[in-house]
Formats: sequence, C-alpha cells, structure tokens
Amino acid sequence: MALGTMLAAVLTVMAPAARAAGGDEARPTERSCGTLRLTGSLPVPPAGMAVEREVSIGAVCTARYGTVRMVPAGKAEGAAARTMAAASGTKKAASGAKATSGAKATSGAKADGTHRVSSWNEMYDCCNIRMTGLYTASEWTTGGSRVAAASTGATQQFNREPWNAGWSLVSARSDTDCSADCAVSRTEAHADFGYRGIFDPTGSWYANTHHSYVDLAADGTASCRFDVEARHTFAGWNWRHGCA
Repeated sequence: MALGTMLAAVLTVMAPAARAAGGDEARPTERSCGTLRLTGSLPVPPAGMAVEREVSIGAVCTARYGTVRMVPAGKAEGAAARTMAAASGTKKAASGAKATSGAKATSGAKADGTHRVSSWNEMYDCCNIRMTGLYTASEWTTGGSRVAAASTGATQQFNREPWNAGWSLVSARSDTDCSADCAVSRTEAHADFGYRGIFDPTGSWYANTHHSYVDLAADGTASCRFDVEARHTFAGWNWRHGCA
C-alpha cells in the first residue's frame, strides 16, 4: 500500500527578547524557537493497522520529519492512539456486518457496510509529556455508491499540573458538512489550548491550536489531514499524528 504523505512546515524563529522587568522573568523568551505551523496528510491503513508520523524540533529550531510508519493499531505510539483505536472497534455495525477500518484493497471495488476510523493529533514536550491533543472517531455506512449515514465525534485532552495549573481547553468545535445520503462526508475539528502554570504564570506565552480533517467516502475509504499551530516552541518538542 502506498504511503505517500504530504507534509509542510513553517517555522519562524523569533529573536531573543530582553527580559522585562517586574514579573516577566519567568517567560523563557531567550530559549524560544518561535512560532510553528505544521501540516500533514496520511492515508488510512487497512483494518487492524495504524499509520503514524512524528515531527520533532531540532537543536537549532529546525523541523525534523520522521518516516511514515504502518504498525498494528495496538502498537501505535501514544496511549491516546491506542485508546482511540480500541474504542472505535468496540461498537458493532448497525447492519450487523463486520466492521472495517480504513481503506479497502486498491481493486476499486465498492464496499458496502459499516466502517470506522480514528485519528490523533498531539503535541509533546521535550520530556515526552503530551501537552495537548485532538482526537476524532468516525463511523459511516455505505451502500449504493453513497454514504448512507456518517458520524464523526471529536474529543480533546491536555496535561494539567498540580494546584489547578497547566494546559486548558480554550475553545473547540467540530463541523460535518453531510451526515446522510452523501457522496463524501467531511468533518473539520478544531481545538484551541492555552497554558498557565510553572513555566509561565502569566498565561500569555503558550498556545497550541489543533485542526483535524476527516473525509469519509462512499467506497469505504477515508483520508486524514492535520494541522497544528504553536505560539512558542522549544527544541525537543514533537508533533505526533496518525489514523487507524
């Protein structure tokens, strides 16, 4: 199965800023790699498999692209990935047909029945702690060259610190353009996160925004696309995304 992936990055390195007087000394401006925007697209793998990729920020604030990996769904990196893959397989198809996940063989044959796919879009820090994440889980039924019914849900997770501090969800939304009798059902999920805690007590320094896009087709195939934007980044941060 071809695993061609399109991935682009825009990394803006911000010049070190002088420390501000009176309370801003906690802001690590002299070590920031600046703003970051990454985009990626992955094919949906066969049932029981996961496709994933990691992009890390190097010592000189450059984006390093890992290889696209196809692994068994249970071995996908990250507890959230495994959780989403397991959750999407627990529901039985409404028609009674055996559920499938992702793309069929490349014969071009139409696939009638119920299908499921999940995706994850996560940012980790240099200590391998997941800071923020956006997740989708989709189920759609196909028949007669149409998407008879489709549903995609989105959830968010974020790391908290003691004393009611850490990352928090600022806003989130999910929009689906068609949920019944569709040629394609497309969903956009968005999540904005902010941070106030030990690394910045002001709450004005960090912000992560995640975007995930899932297209569900009438032939039983699907596609996953991702974007992430971070207001400030540091060497060792990494972005992990995948679908199963």
